[in-house]
Amino acid sequence: MKRRQFIALLGGAAAAWPLAAHAQQPALPVVGFLDSGSAAGMAANLAGFRRGLAEAGYSEGKNVAIAYRWAENHSDRLAALAAELVRLPVAVIAATRSSAPALAAKAATSAIPIVFQTGSDPVKDGLVASINRPGGNVTGATRLTTELVAKRFEIVSQLAPKATAIGMLVNPNGVQTALQVAQMQKATQERGLTLHVAKASSDQELDAAFAAIAQSGAAVLIEGSDPLFIDRRKHIVALTISNKIPAIFFERDSVLDGGLMTYSASIADSFRQVGAYVGRILKGDKPADLPVMQPTKFDLVINLKTAKTIGLAIPPTLLALADEVIE
Repeated sequence: MKRRQFIALLGGAAAAWPLAAHAQQPALPVVGFLDSGSAAGMAANLAGFRRGLAEAGYSEGKNVAIAYRWAENHSDRLAALAAELVRLPVAVIAATRSSAPALAAKAATSAIPIVFQTGSDPVKDGLVASINRPGGNVTGATRLTTELVAKRFEIVSQLAPKATAIGMLVNPNGVQTALQVAQMQKATQERGLTLHVAKASSDQELDAAFAAIAQSGAAVLIEGSDPLFIDRRKHIVALTISNKIPAIFFERDSVLDGGLMTYSASIADSFRQVGAYVGRILKGDKPADLPVMQPTKFDLVINLKTAKTIGLAIPPTLLALADEVIE
């Protein structure tokens, strides 16, 4: 080969090296995001999840990709969606808003790490062996929402000390509904009160449920915790106001949207915790070594503007207990 041809060949090969090196760069790690509800009303929660990822040095689209799968409140879709994420495959699965997505993911894989976000007890749900030592490929964060049902009843009942009937709104298809209703039945029976349980799993059923609550004579309403009610937050708030029934919600965003009050831990912060754990696992941590995170602070938030709208006077003793008052 002539010297000039050799130099030209060498130069062409060198020019191709950067392209070859670029082509061989590994693809972004993919995080599967499996949720029992829909994307509606999830902006704040997803922002919290991304903040958690950022704490671990990850940014969606830059050094991590996220494959979202929404069950749209159809629990029978979760198994197929979880299997789909396993086939992709993903490096980690974040399963959020109830134990159902996490249980579906756990049934689909024993190898891929799973980080759940739920409001119930993950030990009772069969997700982990214990809070401090999860074991296996599953860990996560719980807000203990289900365990707060009786506490919410205690708070909202102060608005109607002479009440004889209490209303409760539940999703009949909810994973934790039976437990929540049982807790409320126990709490109301101890006070000699009647509990009226209204069931709704769609917008049309919500309207009918509130009509039934109004006819029952229930003095106050406790909203059962369920992802379905997050998706239909504004509709439910509007119904409580139009029916002028004092209601306590299981998440703060409902009160920001005009609901009367809530007693809860921050759901957005719970999603942040999940994002942080996902980031740590991407860096090499094992789920079995990461204790389940629990809330350390619960906030009572009261919307005084809504109280005035429905003609309700909040007792000064209850206002004094509030962590936040919206006026």
